[in-house]
Amino acid sequence: MSAEKSLKKTKTRKADIQKHIEPEPTTELEPGLAPGAPLKPAGPDAPDDIFAADATFESLGLRSSVLKAVKELGFEKPTTIQAQLIPLILTGKDVLGQAKTGTGKTASFGLPLIHMADKGVEFQTIILVPTRELAIQVATDMTNFAKYTPIRTSALFGGQAVRVQAKKLEKGPEIIVATPGRIMDMAQRGLIHYRNVRAVVLDEVDRMLDIGFRDDIRKILRACPAPGPKEEGGGGRQTIFVSATISPEIESLARSHARDVHKTVATTGSLTVSRVRQFHLPVARWDKKRLLLHLLKHEDPELTVVFCKMKRTVDDVAKYLRSKGIDVHAIHGDMYQSSRNKVIATLRKGALSVLIASDLASRGLDVEGITHVINYDLPEDPDLYVHRIGRTARAGRHGVAWSFVTPEEGKLLTQIELLINAEIPKLHYPDFEPGPIPEDVLVSQQLDEKRAKIAESFNRFAAPPPPPPPPPPPRPTPTSSPAASSPPNSPPSACTAPSKPATRSRPPSPRPCSAAPPPGQSRSPTDPPPPPATPDRGAAIGQLNRATQPGGSIRRHACAHTSTCAHAPPPLLPPEFLPFVSPEPRSGARR
Repeated sequence: MSAEKSLKKTKTRKADIQKHIEPEPTTELEPGLAPGAPLKPAGPDAPDDIFAADATFESLGLRSSVLKAVKELGFEKPTTIQAQLIPLILTGKDVLGQAKTGTGKTASFGLPLIHMADKGVEFQTIILVPTRELAIQVATDMTNFAKYTPIRTSALFGGQAVRVQAKKLEKGPEIIVATPGRIMDMAQRGLIHYRNVRAVVLDEVDRMLDIGFRDDIRKILRACPAPGPKEEGGGGRQTIFVSATISPEIESLARSHARDVHKTVATTGSLTVSRVRQFHLPVARWDKKRLLLHLLKHEDPELTVVFCKMKRTVDDVAKYLRSKGIDVHAIHGDMYQSSRNKVIATLRKGALSVLIASDLASRGLDVEGITHVINYDLPEDPDLYVHRIGRTARAGRHGVAWSFVTPEEGKLLTQIELLINAEIPKLHYPDFEPGPIPEDVLVSQQLDEKRAKIAESFNRFAAPPPPPPPPPPPRPTPTSSPAASSPPNSPPSACTAPSKPATRSRPPSPRPCSAAPPPGQSRSPTDPPPPPATPDRGAAIGQLNRATQPGGSIRRHACAHTSTCAHAPPPLLPPEFLPFVSPEPRSGARR
């Protein structure tokens, strides 16, 4: 499909999309933007403060063959980071440049390196990148920049056969774009050397340090000629560090392996963010697949890339869309490099409409014609969001980015908005019907509520619960005579039950029992009960042992009353004997 037809269709859809936009931020997702916050809208309507105001590529000192390729690629004005870095690199100085993702950092070091490269000097420039996809992308950009020059570029990365890359190295390319592991492997095999190195670029050095390439980077830099110009006693190597963030570790690396580093920081916005119209769609976690299918069927995007956080999610979403009749392909890190290259080649030809990809592809998909990017899962790193949406709006074109946001991902949306310094409006589809809550989700919610209650009960810093309400006053009951309560000539009961007057609220005191006294003793019913005998220590312990043995039991009192009876037996273990009883020692314990 031609660019004019695509632009016409995009303008037609713009009015329809505008109907679904809700300008008010959703409070339940915590977008982190106060009402009336001074944030510009995300997308092409944002103010154009990314490009240098008074600079052109011609004024930067690039030769005509490089300018011809730049003009053919559609670049009209340099960005701020390009206007700052290109003159410094042309002077041969070591540079540490910091700029946001999507500001054109590749062109900021690629154009001057091609300008200074000499034909026929192999391996004179080495560009180190963290991932194989980024190596392919940077090598493609460098080839496009050098289209009208004799400078050749070759990419070295893992996952591709060594013999294939060795044949390219035999031709002696001037510029090498490589991952640290593969270029060290090639050097050990004797297929590449560092003798002719004049410039070393560390692209996205913060990512390489995060991945764990710090030792490899130091080994490569030590193997290259010493930094600094030869006139000043150096080895003639220029070192360029490019990063989205500059940490103390990066500055220490620059001081150790560079000389008189010139630090440049560009504080402008992102070119990618300004070219992409961005929206977020609130959705429940279990409704993401249904919403994705709804968008693909109702919006009819031309070429869509869906980014997921995990490789398992990529396979699940691709399987679901295939079952619904959508022609979809998947790409992630568990696939062979040859299979991934086939998918990317199919994507470049325009033979597929939907691609499900993991985060690794967000740095290597440099394909024209991608109209929509869908963030099925929001990334944990806000910079990765810019990499994702940067797959659309290539070569100065515009694009659309949709992001699915669950209630749990509200904080991630806030971090992204703060990074891009723009508000991402909400997009609502009234014709989308959410599905029912799954049974496992309901069970999980109930368990979470129970755990929260249990945790609150054990929290000693929590506020005490309110006291229970006082009980209602007892109702007065009419008193009855003893003659009316019991018939005449009735036999005496085994135990005299205590009488409870209606006006008394205190429990009655123990009453004596009418059980027969032991043989050989006589006692009048009016005599006070005998005092309880002082329990013996040995008898109490023996009583406890008999009660705890299998089948053992304590003979209860004849009246079978509880402790309210004065003749009830003493407790199994009197309080005064507790210090004398200790549990049995565990096996193996010291006696």
